[in-house]
Amino acid sequence: MSQQVKPKKALGQHFLTDLDIARRIAATLDDYKGLPVMEVGPGMGVLTQFLMAEGHDISVAEIDGESVDYLRSHFPELEGRIIDCDFLKLDLAQTYPDGQPFCVIGNYPYNISSQIFFHVLDYRNQVKCCSGMLQREVAERLAAPAGTKTRGILSVMLQAWYDVEYLFTVQPGVFNPPPKVQSGVIRMRRNDVTDLGCDERLFKTVVKTAFGQRRKTLRNSLRGLLPAGTGADELPMGQMRPEQLTVGQFVELTNFISSLRAPKQ
Repeated sequence: MSQQVKPKKALGQHFLTDLDIARRIAATLDDYKGLPVMEVGPGMGVLTQFLMAEGHDISVAEIDGESVDYLRSHFPELEGRIIDCDFLKLDLAQTYPDGQPFCVIGNYPYNISSQIFFHVLDYRNQVKCCSGMLQREVAERLAAPAGTKTRGILSVMLQAWYDVEYLFTVQPGVFNPPPKVQSGVIRMRRNDVTDLGCDERLFKTVVKTAFGQRRKTLRNSLRGLLPAGTGADELPMGQMRPEQLTVGQFVELTNFISSLRAPKQ
């Protein structure tokens, strides 16, 4: 594919030029061909072409006007399916109304990849699979199991609702311009969880507060969430650090804190 769109640093654009890798990324959705697909930041359509070749019902969200013009002229079959806007501001429940399930894929801009996954999380009851490429360090964090140093807020928040796999690493040389870091491809499949079994808003607060001071033990980092007069020493798993906890242990911790905060009868 000839280079006709200039990569824009402000948009975090690094255009994939290796067709075999693009084909492999498209193949991450092979098990979901019955569902519509939203591609984020298609650029010049290197991934789009393989998704269409596999028969996916695809729409694309692209913020770069030059890329939109390129797609319209080179992919006439996308007529009416190019959404010229910022994916982070897109109401996906309107794009896929009535709770329609769909998938998300992309070569995600590195500078906003975490925000993209938080946005996907807001539509977790509809997004059955989310896959694609992002900075390797972030990709590894999303898939990091309990007990690993790379585990973070997004690891726990996503793994509460998705089974996350790190699939393969991509070297910088297959992009224009080459990024200064390696890339990683992940796939997230929606799990069977419909209810965490705790106050979800408090769960999010507990996770964010714990990782906000990740070098501290939970006894110290979560002290501020406890009611006045409550000793942090009675906190279960209080001697542990946040990266050591599974999703289930964070749920247990949330329920314990919730019970302390509940009005006494």
